[in-house]
Amino acid sequence: MAQHGGADATSVAGPAAEATAMPAKEPRTERGRRTRRALLDAAAAEFGERGFHDASISGITARAGVALGSFYTWFDSKEALFRALVADMSEQVRERVAPHVRAAPDGLAAERAGLSAFLTFVRDHKEIYRIIDEAEFVDPASFRRHYAGTAERIVARLTAAATRGELRADPRPDAVEVQAWAIMGMNVFLGLRYGVWSEDADLDGVTNVAADLLRRGLAGDRD
Repeated sequence: MAQHGGADATSVAGPAAEATAMPAKEPRTERGRRTRRALLDAAAAEFGERGFHDASISGITARAGVALGSFYTWFDSKEALFRALVADMSEQVRERVAPHVRAAPDGLAAERAGLSAFLTFVRDHKEIYRIIDEAEFVDPASFRRHYAGTAERIVARLTAAATRGELRADPRPDAVEVQAWAIMGMNVFLGLRYGVWSEDADLDGVTNVAADLLRRGLAGDRD
């Protein structure tokens, strides 16, 4: 999951993550967009509650309030819907986090803001953890794309912040990539602990502790 910057960084995805998925069927009308959205939302609930293997197309269409035939207008199979859902959830995280990151005054504040937005998103969409975890086995390429895409955005943010002098630039090969995956890993498990498992944890307190960890680890001697 869970993390949930720019997308111009060099790809860290690898061959499997870069594999091209089947082209999505994109609606051209407002009615089509509403139907597809309803199916994705229903799939999130169905897969989140029952898991991929126990979930059914009929259960999804019933939740969505659409006819069974409408399902096949947009998706060829349950697997195709699941793949689209993983991509959709990745995009939802990006859309939730990006405005907060862009509004932050500097690189360290951007990471704090991104984590805060991600934790809030997770509290509202706990099913993301089960769905993304299952993707590792149901559709490994989608699973890898989800995390690789998130890491690429963090790489871009860290690189830009280092260029502006807000973070120290580590000259070691691939250092910024390691930093990005470390930050993402921290965010994912903080989301699990304080977004999924806990309803009453003070999210500001959590993000403050995490931000202090990053400040001391990424800013060097800067106060």
